[in-house]
Amino acid sequence: MMPTCLALLLQGSVTREYNVFFWVMVALCGAVGTGIAAFLVYCAWHYRRRSPNELPPQISMNIPAEVTWIAVPALIFISMFAYGLKMYFDLERPPDNSEDVYVVARQWMWKTQHLGGQREIDTLHVPVGRAIRLNMISQDVIHSFFIPAFRIKQDVLPGRYTSIWFKAVVPGTYHLFCAEYCGTEHSQMIGWIYAMNPKDYQIWLQQGAAEGSLASTGEKLFHQFGCSNCHHFSGHGRGPNLRGLYMRPVQITTGQTVVADETYIRESILQSRAKIVQGFQPIMPTFQGQLSEEQVAALIAYLKAIGPAPGEEMPSGPGEEMGDYGGIRPDLSEPVAPATKPGAR
Repeated sequence: MMPTCLALLLQGSVTREYNVFFWVMVALCGAVGTGIAAFLVYCAWHYRRRSPNELPPQISMNIPAEVTWIAVPALIFISMFAYGLKMYFDLERPPDNSEDVYVVARQWMWKTQHLGGQREIDTLHVPVGRAIRLNMISQDVIHSFFIPAFRIKQDVLPGRYTSIWFKAVVPGTYHLFCAEYCGTEHSQMIGWIYAMNPKDYQIWLQQGAAEGSLASTGEKLFHQFGCSNCHHFSGHGRGPNLRGLYMRPVQITTGQTVVADETYIRESILQSRAKIVQGFQPIMPTFQGQLSEEQVAALIAYLKAIGPAPGEEMPSGPGEEMGDYGGIRPDLSEPVAPATKPGAR
């Protein structure tokens, strides 16, 4: 059921804040514009030429007036900028307890995958009151994930991940659009967000994911494609130890240090020779064209699941062991909370 008009200001965690900020900007800009227009009319009338021979008095300067018309508008608009910047950073930094959802865009549909293994097309079920972090990528052209009711919009790009987060406040059904022209059927690339009470959401979760969680699917792919033959968790394989890799700094052969985020891991899978880890040979085959974006997302979820939180161990590098499983296998039957970026709040 669509939310009522009385709940329009509370649909998402940032909706009311954005609405208030928008109308404050409209009011301030309208007041400033009206004031300038009124002042121009006043000056045009008051200082008009009353006779052909009239010469107006020459005024060299008026310091109080000049300081006022420079300082007051500057303070107003700098304050608006500072508050808008604060809201931008809040939107760019998902809460630590956010629930990850992977989104794959393609002409002309949205495909979503939950950590529990549930998959949807053109729909997304989320619980009310919980932050949802969307990790998004496109299979073809540029798309834009847009939920008007939550005041969020993020470009979805081919070749790298982008992310955005939201938190539904009011249960209901909300429109999902693609806001970037992406081809002849762009107008049909629409969907629905179903914000559910936590109890109803748990019931919905239990009805899906017959094949297991997203991480367990990634584990199967990890062994199916022979990744475990080189990437040993003991640290003695021909490839780097991937345990604890996610969001760690990694030294590569060019001397640079890169952060192992979703985009780096995806690139290392599909274009394995793009960034070679220092101390290792470029022997890994490329999997470009062999893995779908959904499968890559599953592998990334698996690598997140097998690693501890960032900051507990040293970066991956030659001759450095990042710890052995000791025969203990991580429990991948349940969704695993994502590791958070250092400094994220």
